[in-house]
Amino acid sequence: VAAPTTTIDDVERRTFRFFWDTTNPRNGLVPDRWPTPSFSSIAAVGFGLAAYGIGAQRGYVTREAARDRVLLTLRTFLNLPQGPAATGMGGYHGFFYHFLDMESGLRFKDVELSTIDTTWLLAGALFCQSYFDQNDPTESAIRDAAEQLYERAEWDWEQPRPPAISMGWYPEKGFHTYDWHGYNEAMMVYILALGSPTHAADPSGWTEWTKTYRWGEFYGQQHVLFPPLFGHQYTQMFIDFRGIQDAYMRDRGIDYFENSRRATISQRAYAIDNPGRWNDYGPNVWGLTACDGPADVTIDGRTYHTYTARGASQDAILDDGTIAPTAAISSIAFTPEISIAAMEEMQRRYGPALYRQYGFADSFNATYRGTSNYGTVDPNLGW
Repeated sequence: VAAPTTTIDDVERRTFRFFWDTTNPRNGLVPDRWPTPSFSSIAAVGFGLAAYGIGAQRGYVTREAARDRVLLTLRTFLNLPQGPAATGMGGYHGFFYHFLDMESGLRFKDVELSTIDTTWLLAGALFCQSYFDQNDPTESAIRDAAEQLYERAEWDWEQPRPPAISMGWYPEKGFHTYDWHGYNEAMMVYILALGSPTHAADPSGWTEWTKTYRWGEFYGQQHVLFPPLFGHQYTQMFIDFRGIQDAYMRDRGIDYFENSRRATISQRAYAIDNPGRWNDYGPNVWGLTACDGPADVTIDGRTYHTYTARGASQDAILDDGTIAPTAAISSIAFTPEISIAAMEEMQRRYGPALYRQYGFADSFNATYRGTSNYGTVDPNLGW
């Protein structure tokens, strides 16, 4: 597919600027949302770490500036206090709390010690360990810091019901009542856990993970089911699965890359069919994933939601007319021919109301006509 490089480059640059501009320059913490005043999401920090290397490679900032930001961030997490106390801590057993105070880096309210969000933090750190490979004191310190963070995570501790890995832990009540079972974004949890050089999880965890996959067909596409597209995208931001198969995928004759391609194609087909008759759905306006939304209300028989994991597959549909541009665009590696067309169409059709300083808004709903105060920038279009 011949890519419209100017459009893609602009989306990339604006997305990078979000991380570069909104991050706390004193500690490297990235806000969960913007411009609404926010706590930091450690998953966002991980994505920001990956963005800094990409920004340096693209020339958005100098390599020197990028590596200084990365090292600052990694040292912040190395130095955060860890322990079982409910307050005054940033993490425990090498994991970190899902949300942290933007200034202190300590646990925000009563959020969980999160395995999945620590995973994205570590994925970003390990990306930087690979990217910043020069014989330079700062880059050497980045590699050492990333390795220390990875080695500290005690994955075997996060298996209270082995061989599955728990979703997290609370100082007030112990381990989360649920474990990670497939298929979803937690594929990377098991990859990092099984590969740990210091605290590896039970190796049978991968079989435990895959045995709960749900295989089905949706709009002509057979694949492992997970309704929101982010579950098909996040792990493959960091790992190219083309040609890599586990036992489950060998039995189906495909790999995880192809699985994500099929899931994306099925979502577009669903939008074209548009069984809910939502406004604007079509060949180039599509994409359901976890995102913000207008309000938790029912209007004219239609139920809308604020933040929720929207999606569509054979086993579940959660759709209130809210499109997340990131759903279609983030599948660009799997389906460039339809993802690029969607990106261009949404940019052209909705203009600056949707495509803003830091790229596309999180989501928009062309059907909803009520009022909304849920983190909105434009209550009638996007969030």
